[in-house]
Parts: sequence; C-alpha cells; structure tokens
Amino acid sequence: MSAPNLVIVESPAKAKTINKYLGPEYEVLASYGHVRDLPPKDGSVDPDDNFKMLWELGDRAAKPVNEIRRAVKKAKAVFLATDPDREGEAISWHVNEIL
Repeated sequence: MSAPNLVIVESPAKAKTINKYLGPEYEVLASYGHVRDLPPKDGSVDPDDNFKMLWELGDRAAKPVNEIRRAVKKAKAVFLATDPDREGEAISWHVNEIL
C-alpha cells in the first residue's frame, strides 16, 4: 500500500467520522483544538522586532502534535481540514507553522 494522505481536523470525533467516509488511502488525525498559545506572562509580544509574537506549545498539545509530525513524515499529501471559521483558520495556521 502506498503512503496515505493525511487529513488534519480539529476534534477526535470529527476525525473518526470523516475517516469512515474517506477510506484506507487516508489517515485522519485530530489536533484536539488549538495547539499553540501566547505565554501567560510579559514578553509574549516583542515590540522591538515588528511586534513579533512568541508562541509556545499548549499544555495538552504535545501528544497530538507529535502524532501529527510522525504521520506527516510518511504521508503522500497533507490536508488541513479545520472548520472554515476564524478559530479553524488559526488552528490550521499554527499546525502549518509547527510542521
């Protein structure tokens, strides 16, 4: 079997449902929501570097992010299929930046 296409969605419930429809040539994984956040202290935005934001991996994000990273290495293609709203777009952007 060739390498699967990887589809990344927000929730494990969506991953399970979508996986039923796509079949064996796809692997569907969940990000479990947001994967990064600004540190909860001063210094999360650097005004001296064009207001660059300094992101950190969320407390619960390490396990799903590591699973996604492993799957990306063997995937034929990667599809960021988060919800078409601001939150979903932010999640896709962060996953893309991490990868």
